[in-house]
Parts: sequence; structure tokens; C-alpha cells
Amino acid sequence: MGNKNSCCSYSSPQPSHRVIIPFEETLPEGEISVNNLQHISERETDDGEADPSQDPMAKTIFIEKSKASIENGLIRRKSQHQIADLRPLKKSSSCSTIYLDDSTVSQPNLKNTVKCVALAIYYHIKNRDSQRELDIFDEKLHPLTRDGVSDDYDKHNPEHRQIYKFVRTLFNAAQLTAECAIITLVYLERLLTYAELDIAPSNWKRIVLGAILLASKVWDDQAVWNVDYCQILKEITVEDMNELERQFLELLQFNINVPSSVYAKYYFDLRTLAEANDLAFPSEPLSKERAQKLEAMSRVMEDKMTAEALKNGFKKWSSLDNINNFGGGARRSVAILS
Repeated sequence: MGNKNSCCSYSSPQPSHRVIIPFEETLPEGEISVNNLQHISERETDDGEADPSQDPMAKTIFIEKSKASIENGLIRRKSQHQIADLRPLKKSSSCSTIYLDDSTVSQPNLKNTVKCVALAIYYHIKNRDSQRELDIFDEKLHPLTRDGVSDDYDKHNPEHRQIYKFVRTLFNAAQLTAECAIITLVYLERLLTYAELDIAPSNWKRIVLGAILLASKVWDDQAVWNVDYCQILKEITVEDMNELERQFLELLQFNINVPSSVYAKYYFDLRTLAEANDLAFPSEPLSKERAQKLEAMSRVMEDKMTAEALKNGFKKWSSLDNINNFGGGARRSVAILS
């Protein structure tokens, strides 16, 4: 998923031979066989709680932080629907018309996704449990501007609009994708979990900057260099950016892997947060051109999965629908669109 040329992408060395144990070892009490050691990804956390940035079944932290807002939003929507004058017309799909928005899990809408990520960060700051911080993220010790910060920089929570403006500026200038925004949120919550930090008014900008910096290098094939961010934030130095990235990686224990199931969980949780806060993605009738585009995207992904399966030695069985294409003729659509 990441950039092979990135400084933080690596692969584990493969063993040169296999060791076959014909029988189970009997060791003295208190000793552990190295053959039974778990991989680091299989170990449980010390407190027994699952890591939401690793476990697809664990609830995301921002959903827990915004639970009250989501419940109030659903109650507000329900009360509005009970009033006939305020009840909007609901667009429902039928046999002839299908309503979809322009955001999918593989290609999310950039603007709405960045808004949702900014909203998740807002609830992280607003509903933080304590004030645990590290100096590398303190904006007073490492200012992003030449003017520094005010004396009460750590007293007032930023508004959602302020967070969105900061994130949007970085994404627009660096030309980052919506998928990168989701990975940014995953890394942010992983940092808070691993380092036992809280994102607060005094450190949220540098934490978000570090997460974006790392996500852009891991996700995008053409990663943004640290010096490029210095052109966006003109007062910050390359040395500061390098140190921020290094310590961010160390706090993550160099764990930059994001399973596809975790990515999908964060995407749908962001959609839940958006709906509760009236940031829902607008739906439009599915056109023939849009359907063909979605079908083409599915076909490309299927071809990639097939090539990967064949590369790993698995046999790929073709369906009758695929066999019809082997004759060189045009593929017939399996759906009727009006």
C-alpha cells in the first residue's frame, strides 16, 4: 500500500531454511521455548484492551469520544422527522433509479473526508480524559510560526472550522488524497494509544502534522518530502520536521501497517460521524456513465487480486460471466439502466 521508495517502508527478511521439530520440547519449569514465541502483531496489550488501529473489531476512539454527539444527533433527526413540515423528502432507490453518493471506500470524497477527519480530531480534543503531553508536540517549544503562540495557547479548544482549515491547507498544498486522510486518523489514534498521550489545544497541530507527514509517505506513491512541508509552513525548519517524523515513528514503535479491514472500519465510522453531525454525503441518481466507471474500477481491482493469487500459487476459477469475454467480444452488462 505504501511507497516502496519511502524511508519508512521495509520488509521483514525471509528465513533461508526451515527448521522442522519432530517432537515437542520438554523444558524446565519457568523457561519458554523460542518456537512458541508470538509475533509482535499477535501479542495483546498490557491492559488487555484491543488496539482500534490494529483490530478491526475494536471501536475507534473518536467514535467513543463523540458518542454523546452521535446519540443527540440521531435523537434530533428523529424529532425532526416527527414534524411533518420539517420532514424532508427521502430519496429511495427503486428498480429504475438507484441513489448513490460519489464516495466509496476505495475512492472517498476528498472534501467531505477531510471535514470528517477534522471533526474526529475536534471530538478528541473536546472530550480528552487528561492532559498528558510530550515536548516534541508542544507548539510553544516548537512553534510553527515565527510569531510563536499566545500565553493562553493551551487553554482554549479549537473549533472544528479551525482544525479543518489547517488540515485542508496541508492537503491542498501537498495534493494529498482522501485515503491519506483516513490513514492520518489511524496513525493519530495509534499514537495516542501507544504513547498514552492526549491531543490538546497545545499540541494538536504538531500531532496532526506528524500524522499527515507519515501517512503521505506510506500511502502515496509519490511521497511529499519534508522540505516540501517547509514550503507550506514557511517558518518551520527541515531539522524540526525530521525530528518530528523520527520521534513520531519511535512512538509508533515503527508500526506503520494498516490492515484493509481497519481502513474500512475507519471509513464507515467517519460516515456515521458525518451523518450525526449533518455532514452527510449528498446522494445523486446513478447514471449509466457512473455505473460503467464503478464497474471498471471493480474489474481493475479483480484483475489485481487475480494476478496476486496466481503469483502466490493459487488457482483462480473464472465464472461464466468472465468466460464470455474470452472470445474477444464486447462484455455485456448484467444490469439494466434507464
